[in-house]
Amino acid sequence: MKPALEVADIFRHHGTAYRTDHAATLSNGQRRVMAAIEACRTPALGGHVEQCTDCGETRIAYNSCRNRHCPKCQGLARAQWLAARQAELLPVSYFHVVFTVPAPIAAIALQNKAVVYDMLFKAAAETVRIIAADPKHLGAETGMIAVMHTWGQTLVHHPHLHCIVPGGGLAPDGRWVACKPGFFLSVRVLSRLYRRLFLERLEAALGAGALNFFGNLAPLAASAAFAAYLQPLRQTEWVVFAKRPFGGPQQVLDYLGRYTHRVAIANSRLVGLEDGHVRFRWKDYRQPDKPKVMTLDTGEFTRRFLQHVLPDGFRRIRHFGFLANTHRTTKLAIIRTLLDVPAPATDDPPADYRARYAALIGQSLDICPCCGGQMVEIATLFRAPRPSSPMWCDSS
Repeated sequence: MKPALEVADIFRHHGTAYRTDHAATLSNGQRRVMAAIEACRTPALGGHVEQCTDCGETRIAYNSCRNRHCPKCQGLARAQWLAARQAELLPVSYFHVVFTVPAPIAAIALQNKAVVYDMLFKAAAETVRIIAADPKHLGAETGMIAVMHTWGQTLVHHPHLHCIVPGGGLAPDGRWVACKPGFFLSVRVLSRLYRRLFLERLEAALGAGALNFFGNLAPLAASAAFAAYLQPLRQTEWVVFAKRPFGGPQQVLDYLGRYTHRVAIANSRLVGLEDGHVRFRWKDYRQPDKPKVMTLDTGEFTRRFLQHVLPDGFRRIRHFGFLANTHRTTKLAIIRTLLDVPAPATDDPPADYRARYAALIGQSLDICPCCGGQMVEIATLFRAPRPSSPMWCDSS
């Protein structure tokens, strides 16, 4: 069922004014995301006409924008990704580890997204690799799936990594080494090494001229000011926490399904749009049993949403260790042999979009909503001609 209010509705009603008011600060990527969400499942992207072979009911189905920031376009992408991951799960405990950054680092990240977000992945992965390889801890190479989110419940900028880590690894002598029951690695040890590795990378980026600063952060371009800015962060505890291990592989998949292809806010959280203000539900984790509603003017809501637009081509889901793309298949086969478990059966997904959707989502797209008969395509609706403006949406 379509939500009563969508992010697309907010952009369609107030996007033009926002683009005019913020013409000097909006990036091309943010403009493309707005245009894609506005055009999603409208005549602008074309579509087709379907008719029921039994009762003659007709309906129009417009194409999706497939933009990774669109709240309506993540369902099939999520299901396809999860189907691929299911074949990679092992019969071991899995842990959920979260790496965050302090607010002063988040401020630098907002002005240097590609550099600092990449740094977040690499520092977290290196931290897990080093600590896990230490014989005092695990003494083995583990694997990790890391998913980056950049938002909090109220859409503020809060970059952090959600990491799923198998509870064990491959020892140098080829054995499988399991973690202690219910325990992955020392969070305190992880936190301090992560802090050091991250700050070393950040200083190196400044020295290489890879960071840019403007507005109230402009003074940080000077190395002395930058060092003074970082100094307090060397003593503060950086938040890294590990949740209780999952109950089994299916719980891992259920969790990944909730986190991997999220966008900054789901349409289901939107409550209302009146008098230039947006109301949406949010969860206060200090009072998790009391859902709250926040009200923002449309300009501030749009600004908060758009600050989570990722740089073009940036990968927000990454694999490390024995789950890295370059050798995942080979190392998983070795681990299954060590654990004496068979390789999972895999089936090629159906080539047809409708069949693939039905197989992965469990819902058929070709059933008549009136009589249950079969809907067949009877006409194609071509997308509207692209305007001359380079801000026309695409599916990147």
